[in-house]
Amino acid sequence: MLELHQVRKAFGDRQVLHDVSMALTPGRLTGFVGSNGAGKTTTMRIIMGLLAPDAGEISWHGSPLTTEQRRNFGYIPEERGLYPRQPVREQLVYFGSLHGMTTRQSASRADEILEILGLTERAGDKLEDLSLGNQQRAQIAVALMHRPELLVLDEPFSGLDPEAVDALGGLIRSCSDDGVPVLFSSHQLDLVERLCDELVILSGGQIVASGTAAGLRARHDSVIRIEAPAVDAWIRDVAGIKVLSAESDSARFTPVDAGSAEAVLRAALGRGPVSNFGEVPVPLSEIYKEVTR
Repeated sequence: MLELHQVRKAFGDRQVLHDVSMALTPGRLTGFVGSNGAGKTTTMRIIMGLLAPDAGEISWHGSPLTTEQRRNFGYIPEERGLYPRQPVREQLVYFGSLHGMTTRQSASRADEILEILGLTERAGDKLEDLSLGNQQRAQIAVALMHRPELLVLDEPFSGLDPEAVDALGGLIRSCSDDGVPVLFSSHQLDLVERLCDELVILSGGQIVASGTAAGLRARHDSVIRIEAPAVDAWIRDVAGIKVLSAESDSARFTPVDAGSAEAVLRAALGRGPVSNFGEVPVPLSEIYKEVTR
């Protein structure tokens, strides 16, 4: 388990992280969510030892994290760092050797990952000759070469097409299923919600919410969806509710109490047929807006 305890970081007069505490547990996939400038990349760089915290502690399995232990981590930085004029497979074998793998082990592992990520046919191509999406796949392949004990991925899905997103998501999930703690950041909230076991929401350098998706939903108001003709014409006039979205034949709202929800239903029935009325899961996007406003 990796633990951050009250980590702080400032750049000059600007406080970037304020007492950030979080835990990455074996076999759990943690989504790191926040706007640009929230402090996600700074946190990840501190975990990887690229930045030193001003205060706080980082531990690995209960002891202070060391440089040697960090060498067993896998990392995709925000700024990609491969060699543009070097063939993809050659780079994978090289980075594998840096982690103590033999040439045979590196070659075998490289071929395995290239096949998983759909890059086998491009293995001999220079990185600069690949599309941006395939360059991203190559970066991911490097992070996974040495079968890392922990994965830290800064926007790993950036530039990937849906097929590659599914392939990478499956690969990351297989790593966590093997007991590897995984932390990844993404602006794609639907993807984070679909993949992650845990969520950490960062705003202004502070953790404003964390937990499972179900746990976060339980702390927030329920959302009710109604489907009825011309619902958008009148629903905003009903007292005691907050309308989240309204279209011509459907709307989502949060009621103050059960009576408010019933008032919406009565108003709808008084105007015509209601084809659907009931509670729906609170989307992560709504939770994010509420805790970061």
